[in-house]
Amino acid sequence: MPEGAAGRTYGAGQGRGANSVLGKARLILECFEIDDVNLSLAEISRRTGISKPSVHRLNQELLEWGMLERSGQEYRLGLRAFELGSRVPRFRVLRDAVRPYMESISFATKETVHLAVLDGLDVLYLEKIVGTPQAARPSRIAGRMPLHATATGKVLLAFGPSTVLESVLARGLDRVTPATLVVPQLLAEQLAKARENGYASEFEELTVGYCSVAVPVFGPTGMLLAALSITAPTFRADVAKYAASLTAVSRKVALDRSVN
Repeated sequence: MPEGAAGRTYGAGQGRGANSVLGKARLILECFEIDDVNLSLAEISRRTGISKPSVHRLNQELLEWGMLERSGQEYRLGLRAFELGSRVPRFRVLRDAVRPYMESISFATKETVHLAVLDGLDVLYLEKIVGTPQAARPSRIAGRMPLHATATGKVLLAFGPSTVLESVLARGLDRVTPATLVVPQLLAEQLAKARENGYASEFEELTVGYCSVAVPVFGPTGMLLAALSITAPTFRADVAKYAASLTAVSRKVALDRSVN
């Protein structure tokens, strides 16, 4: 399968579906990276491996649907894609329930707070609240990060199905910074510690100069729903304080019957 600039393989997991019209449309939509604004027809063809005439024809249908928009001779994701994504009920309800708590934590700590879920073998950010412009670390809503190099990811690995960890280890642990854990045994030890303490942390494993602390967010039935984290510059981070604040929120969410 073709790969994007960030090394993501487009069409992975689709199998023979990538040869269908729907599969090709999915490849086109998913070839847009988080930092992409506009893509040319030639670039879409290169990333997806679909011929230019087929991309042009499918793009016309996606334009009519509103999933794509034209910008001169280039294409960008359309408002219809945003609208459909915003309709996903379980994520919308979860985000709406947790956001007020996130705002309170961010106001109190002046740091960045993330709400993230597991999607495949990645962390996917649902919400982000920035305490101050100086506190912000590069991350975006709907952005993806590696599970093994993030506090949210470690929480999702520690409290989620063991099969996810097995798949992550089978894929290999990429080094993001010099501090990233790439030894499976060391990661396993950190996950065991997270289960014991109720929270996970990372120090400069994703971004040099920053650390994060995260806790699991469970629903009323005890199902793992997400991870909630605080990210701060390493020099002023207070792990114990952050863990306590996040745990208090997690307990409140677990009592909210609207979240499941």
